[in-house]
Amino acid sequence: MRKFVANIPNHEVTPADLWINRRRFLKTTMTTLAGTAIAKSGDPQDSRDQSRMLSAPISRPDIFPSQRNHLVPLPAKLRMDITARDQAARFNNYYEFLPGYGGQVWKHTTSFSVSPWRLEVLGLCENPLSLDLNGIFEFPHEERLYHFRCVEKWAMNIPWTGFQLSQLIEKAKPLATAKYVRFVSASVPSQMPGMELAPDYPWPYHEALRLDEAMNELTMLVTGAYGQPLLKQQGAPIRLIVPWKYGYKSPKSIVKIEFLATQPKTFWMVHPHEYGFLSNVNPNIPHPRWSQSRSHWLGKPNRTFKTPIFNGYENYVASMYPDEPRKRQKPLKTGQIAR
Repeated sequence: MRKFVANIPNHEVTPADLWINRRRFLKTTMTTLAGTAIAKSGDPQDSRDQSRMLSAPISRPDIFPSQRNHLVPLPAKLRMDITARDQAARFNNYYEFLPGYGGQVWKHTTSFSVSPWRLEVLGLCENPLSLDLNGIFEFPHEERLYHFRCVEKWAMNIPWTGFQLSQLIEKAKPLATAKYVRFVSASVPSQMPGMELAPDYPWPYHEALRLDEAMNELTMLVTGAYGQPLLKQQGAPIRLIVPWKYGYKSPKSIVKIEFLATQPKTFWMVHPHEYGFLSNVNPNIPHPRWSQSRSHWLGKPNRTFKTPIFNGYENYVASMYPDEPRKRQKPLKTGQIAR
């Protein structure tokens, strides 16, 4: 993998001494968060809720924390910090549990079971796979710090743990006729209350990438964050991360990966007809109902910055999109689907 520098705007600095010892950093962060919650209200219930919100559903001390891949850094000149773990855990978009805009998804995930788990890899490939959790964790894991941006304009910096999707694809050996990769999320209405609250949604959640996008070195299958296994509200036990695309292109709790010859429709292309297949982060393409020219940090709507094209990863993905608009486009009309 070649070393790259993402074009991401300034934010606050993580103290250098915390970076020197990652285990100390994680321990210090958790202690501070718990202390803040108790001091804020003095209510022991707040402490219990904080613990429940941050409780990982599985334990894999053999995997977490994984070594940071320093070939994939956020640039030192831009002095980025990590979004607080409790902030990233408190606010999520996961419509199977909480339809509509994002919110406190963690409060609705109690019944969701992530172990045992089965990930099926099938379709146009020579070597179909059926992986349980042990099979997933057999892939060599590493940590990468990525900039993440939601179509709703909020952004985060998250240390994800996982492996390149290309490793799994190479093991499955797609046929020459395979041009697309489709991802299907878990669909368990008895454990996911949001599915009954939104019966008009085209469940299960499904997304897709072109094969070249899926093989890109930045595209990851993720099993953890912040040096620990994924939380349920973050997409446990395995999700996708495609850092140059809007967050909804990174489906959670994946149960099936399928190789296809033709481009499939994706969840938000079916409902509500506002989002297209590519969905690259691009400040020049307005959402039908708002501008994408600026972003803000999660939980800090007044801390805004200019949205970088491809979410700051232009040097590593732009060659795949020679016709990506570089000038401001007109907002779409009702019934039109975005790029």
